[in-house]
Amino acid sequence: MTGKVEIRRRALRAIALVLVAAAIAFPVLRSASPRERPAPTATPIAHVRPEPLVRRKVALGRSVRGRPIAALALGDPDARRRLLVVGAIHGDEPAGIAISHDLTTDPPPRSGLIWTVGDLNPDGVAADTRQNARGVDLNRNFPWHWRALQPRGGLEYPGPRPLSEPESRLAHSLILRVRPRITIWFHQPLSMVDESGGSLRIERSFARLVDLPLRRLTRYPGSAASWQDHRLPGTTAFVVELPPGRPSPDLVEHASDGIRTLLRRFG
Repeated sequence: MTGKVEIRRRALRAIALVLVAAAIAFPVLRSASPRERPAPTATPIAHVRPEPLVRRKVALGRSVRGRPIAALALGDPDARRRLLVVGAIHGDEPAGIAISHDLTTDPPPRSGLIWTVGDLNPDGVAADTRQNARGVDLNRNFPWHWRALQPRGGLEYPGPRPLSEPESRLAHSLILRVRPRITIWFHQPLSMVDESGGSLRIERSFARLVDLPLRRLTRYPGSAASWQDHRLPGTTAFVVELPPGRPSPDLVEHASDGIRTLLRRFG
């Protein structure tokens, strides 16, 4: 009996020693410095998605006869690389409309933002005339050295004053708002790229991309390209004269690819 009592005493003494040791250690654990504590499991940072590419139609306004004129923005809306394409400004020179349309059927570029105005002169295109519905040559109606080249009824009648026409005002406003690094104005039928007064390097590069010769045409007062080159230093606007007639599918695709390459290089 005495042996059993002694065993119980020893067991109770051991338990008491364990409890005392735990009571002593607990405050130490609680006061441990943050460096001694296990580091929390890191929460992974959510992947930040880039801004989505856009394919956005923007209504600009209407022609003299009320036909809608719109622009389409393609690519990265926050990009500094911006390029504008105008398919037609003279109604009897519509080949560039097909190139502008082809740009809109391809995936939006990731290298920048392309703006396209397929048809700036829908009344002229419908009537197959160079001028708009009021007989004004829109490419003589911009505020760069504007003057009365010809009277009303003349092929290059510039209008009664600069920006007298709704179509030229729409293009003028868009360019000042977008401030494209490069603007390409398509014309016909001379099969060449014009040294229009902007960056010769850009003009020469595009001429090589589309396999057209680079030449210099007369600087006409009131022209859209000359106005931009002087109004917005550091940008380049130039004229591309396509061959006469309907453009071939190969030419359309070739020019469309060239525009995207130009955007990646210089836009």
